[in-house]
Amino acid sequence: MKHVSRFCQALRCLGLLLVLLPFTLRAQQTGSVTGALLDKSSGQPLPFATVVLLRAQDSSFVQGTQTAENGTFAFSKATLGSYLLRASVLGYQPLRKAISLTAAAPNAQLGPLRLAATATQLAGVTVQGERAAVVESLDKKVINVEKDLSSVGGTAVNVLQNVPSVSVDQNGTVSMRGSTNITVLVDGKPSGAANGGTGTRLDQIPASAIEKVEVVTNPSARYDAAGAGGVINIILKKQRKDGWNGQATANLGSRDKYNTSLSLNRRTGKLNVFGSYDMRDDRYRSTNDVRQNTVLAGKPLFIGQDGRALRHNTNHGGRLGFDYTFSPEQSLTLTAEPNSSRGLNLANQQATLRAETGTEQQQNRLRVSEDVQNVDVSADYRRTWAAHKGRELTANAGYTRLWADVVVGQQLTTETAVQPEWQQVFRVRLHAPYGQLDYTHPFDSLSRLDVGLKGQWQQNNGTDDFLLLQNPEQPTRLSDRSFAYDFTEYLQAGYATYQRQLGPWSYQGGLRAEYTHTYGEVLGRQGRFDLRYLNLFPSATVARTLPHDQKVQLSYARRLNRPGFMQLLAFPLYQDPRYYRLGNPALRPEYINAFELGHQVSVGRASVSSTLFYRQTTNAIQRIREVDEEATRQNGAGGVVTVEKSVNLGQSTSYGAELSVNQPVAKWWRVAASGSLFRNRITAATGTEASRRNLTGTARLQNTFNPTPKLDVQLTGTYRAAVITPQGRLAPQGGLDVALRQRLFQERGALTLRVSDIFDTQRQRITAFGPGLEATYLNKYETRVAYLGFTWYFGLNKPPKKIESAPQGGGGGFGG
Repeated sequence: MKHVSRFCQALRCLGLLLVLLPFTLRAQQTGSVTGALLDKSSGQPLPFATVVLLRAQDSSFVQGTQTAENGTFAFSKATLGSYLLRASVLGYQPLRKAISLTAAAPNAQLGPLRLAATATQLAGVTVQGERAAVVESLDKKVINVEKDLSSVGGTAVNVLQNVPSVSVDQNGTVSMRGSTNITVLVDGKPSGAANGGTGTRLDQIPASAIEKVEVVTNPSARYDAAGAGGVINIILKKQRKDGWNGQATANLGSRDKYNTSLSLNRRTGKLNVFGSYDMRDDRYRSTNDVRQNTVLAGKPLFIGQDGRALRHNTNHGGRLGFDYTFSPEQSLTLTAEPNSSRGLNLANQQATLRAETGTEQQQNRLRVSEDVQNVDVSADYRRTWAAHKGRELTANAGYTRLWADVVVGQQLTTETAVQPEWQQVFRVRLHAPYGQLDYTHPFDSLSRLDVGLKGQWQQNNGTDDFLLLQNPEQPTRLSDRSFAYDFTEYLQAGYATYQRQLGPWSYQGGLRAEYTHTYGEVLGRQGRFDLRYLNLFPSATVARTLPHDQKVQLSYARRLNRPGFMQLLAFPLYQDPRYYRLGNPALRPEYINAFELGHQVSVGRASVSSTLFYRQTTNAIQRIREVDEEATRQNGAGGVVTVEKSVNLGQSTSYGAELSVNQPVAKWWRVAASGSLFRNRITAATGTEASRRNLTGTARLQNTFNPTPKLDVQLTGTYRAAVITPQGRLAPQGGLDVALRQRLFQERGALTLRVSDIFDTQRQRITAFGPGLEATYLNKYETRVAYLGFTWYFGLNKPPKKIESAPQGGGGGFGG
């Protein structure tokens, strides 16, 4: 009986299990949701859009993700049930779609979901929104500048003046949060825009050729470790429409400034051929004022110098290439970009020299000519797998050749004599091949691994000849002041990053290894250096999606700044008879630890982005200026000679906050305001002084108006507070720009007008001090310029129908 009782109990348990089994299986079974977001009108993918899965009964959060660059998204391991899918992109109407996952159909393949651009009605006129102005992702911020009017007739320098977290001074020097040590890329390739890099310079890229700018204030291990302040990637326009398409632009600027550009492409089947030509012919005027006091051998010396200059630059640039699509999964792009740039700077300087022996008047005539010829060629291969969404292999190889000749000629006239003219002829011959391989492997829709390898080599040989023109027909080469140099740098790098999403949390971790070998010398002279170093650069990012369309992110990255060949090679480059730059072979790289905490939220129709950041730099590279006593004595009546060089000055820190707000005020008026406030601490240039600190910041306010259906107006004001240097202070400055665009001829043409620095307030004022030196430098460049331009569109191209105002600052915390 005992065995029978146990057998009956077992039968009852088995029966209960059979009854509960279907419910148990249903509870354990999971499904998936996949799809893609596309622009309704153009069919183009919408990358980095926010997509969330909510429970239908209470709208509670289940999963969240962002679309990939091809617009695709996926949710896996979703339990069976009813859901609400919500997708949102700035500038587009939100999408909501009900989804039901059942045992019979556990996988919902939604296919392409098309989002319509937002539209508002204005007195019977429809104002159409287009691509989002700023798109945030886990590792970068993408700014759509294609419709920005503030750079009409300008170059990439003007474009960057209106990009969040970026500042550009009158000299065209680009900085991010006070640091000029940044990496600038063009279509992901090295540019000559920063730190003596190779390739095309920013002033050679017309603004009309730029589609968008990627800003990474705290780069992950995927990016090169160089660039203490971050990475800027300039993306050029690429036509993807069938048939013939293109545009032609001509701009006329005030006081002899002209530029024109033509871009065309033809796509037929698998082949797309593209080409462009750009020309600039500009004349810019400037004035300068120098007041300098020093003590030499116990005797006070003073020099006061006033000068006027006219700079004439001409530039011819081209771009020719083709894309070939072997299959939907494979494509190849070949590109060649030749560029020719010539410049002539003529200046006259009046100087007053005062010493114990009396006062003397002098005049200096300066002539600087530049001839730069460079060509970039590259090949890009891309491979994807339709059966494995998100899997991608890319390979890139390229070569840059740069030939540059710079001639600095000067002649000094005193009250008693006319001194012979002298020339410094500086020649650069540079070759730079490079190659990179990147692979992305998604394990599922929520995690992926990125790995890559890179190698680049740069060889630079040149001469620096000092000529005395006592007989202009037969100049005398001064061998003791002439040099030849050799510089080579080789870099190997590899990286791996892992990214995963867990519910509302996303995280990314990575490690990059870079080996650098830099060597060079001034031939036959002192100053040889041979640097070899291997460094590891970790990075980490944690992000969380919060209710009410909020996102918060914390990131860390280690970076470095390598000195360039102009900073290392020990030969002088004279700017005028009283000032020269000298390389420092003892200079070593600086290292940076950067932390960021960012937050982003939408409040009504406004978007708000804020960031807290902290950056610590060890072995900091700073430029200092001091009196060259020996050169001053040899200069005799020529006055005090100062030398500027780069040195490692201990440690510096920078910390602060950024905030940006993008707010529609009315249907025809949008305001974008931003500001940054940060504190710098710099090690003093001499050991007898305390470290220097100051509180500084930037502000930008942009108003965008659409008073009529075809008229767009932008009004932009900028301000930068005073900034300290190791030896002085850079005074504050600001300006106001206005730009207009009128669309004509049934959207085939557009007339534009831009006036920069309307009130002519931008100027550079520097106060400096050092051992036995006190000086003030005031430079006023021609910043108030008016440009009138006309653009004609070919094929399916059309002028933008609405200006999207980018939030002007801030969100760097979402740069990964």
